[in-house]
Formats: sequence, structure tokens, C-alpha cells
Amino acid sequence: MAGEIRSAYAMTEPDVASSDAKNLECRAVLDGEEWLINGEKYYISGAGDPRCKIMICMLMTSPDASPHRRHSQILVPMDTPGVEILGPMHVFGEDEAPHGHMHLRFTDVRVPAANMLLGEGRGFEISQVRLGPGRIHHCMRSIGAGERALELMIRRGLSREAFGKPIARLGKNTEVIAKARIELEAMRLMVLRAAKAMDTMGNAEARIWVSAVKAMVPIRVCAIIDEAIQVHGATGVSQWTPLARLYAGQRTLRLADGPDEVHWHVVGRAEIARYEGEDNDTTRAARTQEGLFSGPA
Repeated sequence: MAGEIRSAYAMTEPDVASSDAKNLECRAVLDGEEWLINGEKYYISGAGDPRCKIMICMLMTSPDASPHRRHSQILVPMDTPGVEILGPMHVFGEDEAPHGHMHLRFTDVRVPAANMLLGEGRGFEISQVRLGPGRIHHCMRSIGAGERALELMIRRGLSREAFGKPIARLGKNTEVIAKARIELEAMRLMVLRAAKAMDTMGNAEARIWVSAVKAMVPIRVCAIIDEAIQVHGATGVSQWTPLARLYAGQRTLRLADGPDEVHWHVVGRAEIARYEGEDNDTTRAARTQEGLFSGPA
């Protein structure tokens, strides 16, 4: 509570398609009263921060169980013997040290059996609780980035003239500004509706809404920032504005906490389930497990 330490969440791995988390291979084997951990993780945000003292690791513990019961989450202190930081992973050429996103190796790492969270095979259950709020928080910050980009675009467009007119009034630039404003307001309402769904329906039931905003917001904000860069000309990609960094952040966010395609698939699958057959086991299961793309008005 004093804010003197921080944690990291270790899920993504370099050797598998981590967008399907059932692929995760980093293993934890129970050896007496300890978990023995071997494998690698990468793009682990914050693990390089000197204040980071503990990780929550998503690990395969039950390879013979059903796919969604194979993984568990285990606490691993950063100073445990066998935990090695191989180095920072670069994002658009930047290592973002000392915070950064680390590549980690676990070699015969031993932690007490009691370090398991909630119980064996419940890793996915925990991750859904964690990832939903994280995804919507990303989208909230993304809208702020879009607002900043739009502000910079307009100010630049009014302060520079070409062919006898302010750049903001040249060609399609007025339309670009209008579309950016409309899209930002639409995104804001979608995020608010997703947040209300989480409050009233719970994280699991609201995941269609969360996937919808996670799929939509970063890609549209990225497009708004791209237009702002274009209005600035070469200055837009320079160190004189925050636009290049904002663009890199939003483009990266399209991969973080699940790539766009996963979230489009979640929403599309739920929408199809509304129409696929009148009443059979498949559609009943889909409606139960995926929910409908509906929620609080």
C-alpha cells in the first residue's frame, strides 16, 4: 500500500502464438512442496523496473487436463534463483528502460507450492478477471491520446498557411477534423457502455463489449494520430511533438492484451450465435458462454 514496490504479469512467450493462451508452454512441475519452473516469457511489462519485486506468472501445470484447465498462476519473486532477465524487448526501436518489456528465462526456479493463486488449473479464470479491466483502461487512455492528436492537428492547421489558406481549411482537412471528432465521441460512448456492462453484468458477461472497444478504439485512434502527423508534415515524426510516440503506443496496443483479430472474432462469434439456429445445443451453449452483444442501455 505504500507504493514502494510493483509487480509484473508474465504471460506472453516467444516460441508460441500467445494470442491463443492455451498454447503457453512455460512449465511448472510440483516437486514435493515446491513448484519447479522452466521456460521463457517475453514482453513482460515493468519487469525491468528496479521497484519490481514479484511476478504473477501464467504457467502450464496440468498438461493432460482440458485446454482451459491446463494453466495456473503462480507468484514468483524477482530475486528467486534461476530467474534471469535476458534483456529488454524493443518497441519501435526503443527499449523503454528502465521500465520496459523484458525477455525472461526461468531455469529450475523453485517457489513454494503455496505461491499458487486460487488453485491449480484456474489460470484462465484469473486472467479474464484481470484482462477485462486492463483492456478497457487501455481504451480510456487511447481516447485521451486521440483527443491530444486532434488538438495538435487543429492548432497546427490554423497556424500554418499554404496556397493562401490555413492548412486546416485546405482540401479534405476540414472533413478529416470532423470525422476525428465524430469518431472520438462514438468511441467514448462505446467505452462508457462497456464500462456500464462490466458494472451491471460482471466482467465475464461483459466481455463482448470489452472486446468490441478493444478491437475498435486503438485502430481508430491510430488513424487519427496518423492524420495529425500528416498535417504536421515532417515535424509530425520529429521530437518536437508527441505524435510519433503516441502513434507507436497505439500501434503497439493493437497487439497488447490480445491482437485485433482475436477481439473481432469474439464479437463476430457472439453476433452469429444470435442467428445460428432457433434452438439447439450449439446455440444455447454459445449464448451461455459468449453472451449476446447486448447490455445496459
